[in-house]
Formats: sequence, structure tokens, C-alpha cells
Amino acid sequence: MNTTWDPKVSVSDADLLLAFAQGNGQAARELTQRLLPRVLAQATRMLANPTEAEDVAQEAMLRLWKIAPDWRAGTAQVSTWLYQVTANLCTDRLRRRRGGVSLDQVAEPPDETPSVAARMQTQTRLRALSDALAELPERQATAVSLRHLEGLSNPEIAQIMDISVRSVESLTARGKRALAAILAGRKAELGYHDD
Repeated sequence: MNTTWDPKVSVSDADLLLAFAQGNGQAARELTQRLLPRVLAQATRMLANPTEAEDVAQEAMLRLWKIAPDWRAGTAQVSTWLYQVTANLCTDRLRRRRGGVSLDQVAEPPDETPSVAARMQTQTRLRALSDALAELPERQATAVSLRHLEGLSNPEIAQIMDISVRSVESLTARGKRALAAILAGRKAELGYHDD
């Protein structure tokens, strides 16, 4: 693809990345508009911290721009590569949290639409989930996050993680069971009641 990329013509993420590598700034803007919201949403769901999620999204996009000159079209989808990078960056941050960040150190989300109590409960639930994910083996945490937080299909996850669909199913099932066990004693605290 040459640097005279036409924004009126629909092109693939890989073509946009290659156009950026050849110096086309408009291609970079288009690719950023396509991918950044997804990356930010993934990081926010995995980390339950908007500030950290923004940092991860920026880092993931920077890594994409750095590999642009070496990108080989047809080897992988740009979005798949970016999902994996984002998941890895989030996993690294979750591991660092194991040192013990208290809820008092977590900033309240800026959105004031729900009540303060509802926001606190949502934040507590998200933190509990992200802390529980941090306790899982890395591959289980990644599979569960991509399946149940990102809503990706098992074949998409298999491609991202470079494993079979059957392995994805196994990792997801084991991860869900482990999460249930980790969070079982916190139902009342998190506002869940057995009916």
C-alpha cells in the first residue's frame, strides 16, 4: 500500500498500519479511532481503574506504532495482536497489585450519574473481580477476561492466545470455577444474596 491512502475507501487495519509505517498520519488517526476505544474498554474492564486503563491503552497503542514498520500483513489481525498486548499489560499491572492495594487508595470514578453508594458497590465488585483474576494463573485469567469481559468467541480467543479452542474452553471453565471459589465468601460484602 502506498502513502496516498484515501480515507474515503474502506481499508483493513493492516493496510492502515502499513500506510502509517510509510508516513501517512491520516492512516494513524483512522486506525486510532477504530482501535483505541476497544483497547481502553478492555483495559478498564480488566483493571477496574480508569487511570490505569488509560495508561495501558496508551502503552498498547505506542507498541503498535513501534512495530508498524515490521508488520507483516496476513500473519495476524492487528486487532488480535492489540488485544493480546493489552491483556499482557493488564496482567502485569494486576500482578503488581498483589502487593496489597487497599480500597482506600482507589480513586472514585468521576461519573456522578449513579448514586455514590451504587458507584462504591460497583467499584468494590470490579476491584474484587480484578483482584480475584490476579490470583488465577495467567492463562486462565486471560481466557476468562477475553471471554466474559470482552465477549470474544472461543475461536477468537484461541487465535489471540495461540492455543486450541478446546484449551480455551478448559481454561475458561477452570478459571470460572476458581473465581467462584475465591469470591464465594464475599457475596454479602459485594451485595449478592442467595434467593
